[in-house]
Amino acid sequence: MEIIQQENGIYIFRKDKDNFIKFSPERGGLITHWTSNNHKILYFDEKRFFDKTKSIRGGIPILFPICGDLEKKFLFGNNHLNLMQHGFARNLSWNYQLNKKKNSLSLFLSDNEETRRYYPYLFELKIDYVLNSESLIINIEIFNKSKFKMPINFGLHPYFNISDFQNIQFFGYPKNCQNQKNNTLEETNKVLKNLSKGIDILMYTQGKTSFKDFGFKRKITLIHPSPFDICVIWSDPPRKMLCMEPWTSPRNSLESGIRKINIPPNTTQKLLASITIDNL
Repeated sequence: MEIIQQENGIYIFRKDKDNFIKFSPERGGLITHWTSNNHKILYFDEKRFFDKTKSIRGGIPILFPICGDLEKKFLFGNNHLNLMQHGFARNLSWNYQLNKKKNSLSLFLSDNEETRRYYPYLFELKIDYVLNSESLIINIEIFNKSKFKMPINFGLHPYFNISDFQNIQFFGYPKNCQNQKNNTLEETNKVLKNLSKGIDILMYTQGKTSFKDFGFKRKITLIHPSPFDICVIWSDPPRKMLCMEPWTSPRNSLESGIRKINIPPNTTQKLLASITIDNL
């Protein structure tokens, strides 16, 4: 394993010439590309990435300390700014290092003056990416350095390349889902049929969600055990991509309390997710 620096703040974490990931520490610790056995797994809009006036479309953005948005303004009092959608982690500069013992890429984010403008807690966030030929294993550790319990949500937002919407078939989903476009409970199978029109659904899963792409002849499986077992499916046509996202908590969780995680002082919350690729 090795890390190679490229231009424009993008680095390569490489197993070999056919298996590597690219990442940008300065742009939210973003994984921009993942190549598995010489196949591009992730969708990434490079032109949009270099236009810093626009939000990123692609890669694996990191959602912390909230997933989605908050309904209440000034949740932490008038002395703090309102948290933006999906939190601040995806907008900040991260540190990184090669973990030689685990042959993994480690990314780090700690509280700083900027984070404390929004979120009055002291924390250390570490993400380890373990790269194999047919899988990417993601270990997350969130350490609360504060003297008080720290409320958090955490999520990942992977964008997957697809051949065409009509070639996609999902597996392992529950009967019902929350349609986040209109906040209604609907039958998952019916909503998934509208993938090519654009969907945004939240599902309470058993910790495993997958889809087959019959055009690319592969199956992508997301394994995300509790408390990381919420899955959001999102599409944004005409982009040939879909997002299959592990979340700990639904939108507005810090206010509603629904599946909010409170980390006690001097305690670490660990989360695990993995993405596997199988040929059809």
